Amino acid sequence: MARIHHYIDGKQVAGTSGRFGEVFDPASGEKIHEVDFASASEVDEAVAAAAAAAPAWRTMSLSRRVEILFRIRETLDAHRSEIARCVTEQHGKVLSDAMGEVARGLENVDFACGIPSLLAGRYSEQASREVDVYSIRQPLGVVAGITPFNFPAMVPMWMFASAIACGNTFVLKPSERDPGASLVIAELLTEAGLPDGVFNVVQGDKVAVDRLLEHPGIEAISFVGSTPVARWVYETAAHFGKRVQALGGAKNHMVVLPDADVDMAADAVVSAAYGSAGERCMAVSVVVAVGEVADPLIDAVSDRLGSIRIGSGTDPESEMGPLITREHRDRVASYLSSATEQGASVVVDGREHERYRGPGFFLGPSLIDRVSPQMDCYRDEIFGPVLSVVRVGSYQEAIDLVNANPWGNGAAIFTRDGGAARRFQYEVQAGMVGINIPIPVPVGYFSFGGWKQSLFGDTHIYGPESINFYTRGKVVTSRWPDPATSEIDLGFPRTR
Repeated sequence: MARIHHYIDGKQVAGTSGRFGEVFDPASGEKIHEVDFASASEVDEAVAAAAAAAPAWRTMSLSRRVEILFRIRETLDAHRSEIARCVTEQHGKVLSDAMGEVARGLENVDFACGIPSLLAGRYSEQASREVDVYSIRQPLGVVAGITPFNFPAMVPMWMFASAIACGNTFVLKPSERDPGASLVIAELLTEAGLPDGVFNVVQGDKVAVDRLLEHPGIEAISFVGSTPVARWVYETAAHFGKRVQALGGAKNHMVVLPDADVDMAADAVVSAAYGSAGERCMAVSVVVAVGEVADPLIDAVSDRLGSIRIGSGTDPESEMGPLITREHRDRVASYLSSATEQGASVVVDGREHERYRGPGFFLGPSLIDRVSPQMDCYRDEIFGPVLSVVRVGSYQEAIDLVNANPWGNGAAIFTRDGGAARRFQYEVQAGMVGINIPIPVPVGYFSFGGWKQSLFGDTHIYGPESINFYTRGKVVTSRWPDPATSEIDLGFPRTR
């Protein structure tokens, strides 16, 4: 059984703490790996390697840095199948979904390859007499990323691509549930010519996270995970004086107006709710059905659920795989019981699927109707293949429901009415909005992030906002006067 190690200063490093975790194949339920858990001193070793590499990486010319970034892009692209297979083996998502994850991650490397223009500052000649003013952006130093289990390849690319492009060095702490992709990526970055120490990986649990948050050599932390942990990461990192962006959970709503095409809306919500077994922070977990569209929409969704092919991610016929652990699967399934107890109607019960009773951590697609905001299945982020339907009588009730929710990651509306769509994108309190698109994840040259309890910190992740997050601005005011004109002037400097 292969042990998954750390990656420090350009090579794999076996753990010395004596602690480790177990990695399972979610499709079979079998243990397939052990992963080293770093001690605080091992985290220090990774940070020290990143700090040692930082001066040379920062002073490298932009043209040379971009040359390496292009080779990174080419190398990752050439090995995208290898990365995806590792994701499928340890996370469980089907291979086509894993390939899509890698593709969306590569968008961020594409964006980072344009770093010369992204770092270009402004220049004003003769802002005052013989005075020029210009702005520059400089890297922070050593930065760190803490990433979730549901996107073990894409989310690290969200972070490290912009971070290293800006001239920082990077320490990644991936999820201990599916850590293998991080090592594959690290090896590929080295193969592409990234200098040793610029990208490092420490495997582990809360011990590693705690040390990263408090480490005096870490300048900034980027985090993606559940809302309670995101809030804790934000508050802890800020306490230690670090720049921090912490993306939390979500309860994404899809509003369906009476004029919407029912079949199109049903196709969209099934795709968005059950892809990757619902383990996406942008998954649609609530349909808000307005007026008379509710019954035909629920019938159309129900009809589609029976044809979803559930199985191992390595099976090319599978459309939906298992959940990440047995404990998580059982917690997700418990919401079907509580929904019934609290007065909702379970239209499709995933516990009745044959895969639920077999090996692995499977749960069939589940659909709950007549959900109210007081029910557990609405209030909690379930993070599984369970879709709730809330019935409302009007657009105004729908927008009020969405805006009252404590999360504000994504929201979508399905309609043929352009006026209603424009009103929705103006009024909805969410960071990412889809109009007839159920999963409005921005492309790599925009930025990803929610509102309210879906984001802690001032900046969204990847895209243009990542450049600001991973750099500090500096404004230079310059004058080269004739010494003969020098004089003392105690007045406040002003333009002349």
